[in-house]
Formats: sequence, C-alpha cells, structure tokens
Amino acid sequence: MPGDSRLRPVRSQGYGWEMQSVYEAAGGKAGLLRLAEAWHARVMADEVVSHAFSHGFHPQHSERLAAYWAEALGGPAGYSDSYGDETSVVRIHSGNGPHEEMDQRAIACFDQAMRDAGLEEAGSLWQVLHDYFAWATSTHLTRYHESADDVPAGMSIPRWFWDGLQP
Repeated sequence: MPGDSRLRPVRSQGYGWEMQSVYEAAGGKAGLLRLAEAWHARVMADEVVSHAFSHGFHPQHSERLAAYWAEALGGPAGYSDSYGDETSVVRIHSGNGPHEEMDQRAIACFDQAMRDAGLEEAGSLWQVLHDYFAWATSTHLTRYHESADDVPAGMSIPRWFWDGLQP
C-alpha cells in the first residue's frame, strides 16, 4: 500500500519488503502490555502522577490500557469491542482542572517505561510512541478539564500512525 501512513516498509525475512504498523513494531499485544505494565509501575511510584490513581483504578488497568494503545496504534479494535468507546476514556480523564506538571511527569514516566519495556531508544518507533503519548496526555485527554459532562457522546479512539494523528 504505497502512501499508507498506517504502515511502514520493513525488510522481511524473505525477499523484498513488508508493511508494518506502529502496533506491530511495538511488539503487538505482548509488547504493548509490557509497556503498559512498565508505565503503570512508573506512575504509581511517582508522587505527583500517582495522585491520578488515588481514588482507585480497574484491577486490569494495564491490560485495558494496552488494548486501548493497540487500537490507537493500528492494532485490533479490542478496546472498543470489549471495554467502551473514546467518550468513556475521555470522561475518566476529564473534570480535574488543568494539571500540566502531572502531564509532563506522566510523559517522562512513559519515556522511562519504553526503556523498561526494552524498546530501542534510537529508533523511529521511540519517537512515534513518545509523540503519540505526549499528544494524548497534554492535548487530547485534557480538552475537557472543567467537567466530564462536557465530553461529547460517540467519540471514536483516535488513530496514530507513523506520521502522526490521522483524520
């Protein structure tokens, strides 16, 4: 699929090239679960970011987060099929007022979690994942900081590919 920004060419073990999504490059379901577990451990250890979880969290938070990231990064629609739509995700993160310091620390935890999960820091995947998480944390999930009631119904999980957010 030439020009398809969801995929990037990678050398196959056979002849020629194959196309790979961000989801696949991150290790698929298992790779994103490792990343979600590493991120969750990092934020729970952070004195500022852990406050976001002070009222509790779902016991399968890491699995659900990995499913969400998988869907956002070109993988299967497991989150939407099993857990809810984007509206429910944005509502969970809304109505808490501005929290720029927390957002920046959450992004720093994500960068460290990528290291913990064994992702190669020098590669393009690292930058794509960092850009995605930074956008989601400091832009997308903070739009409705005054009230969760302001979040519109029927939102879809935004898709992020090698060249960024897709329309």
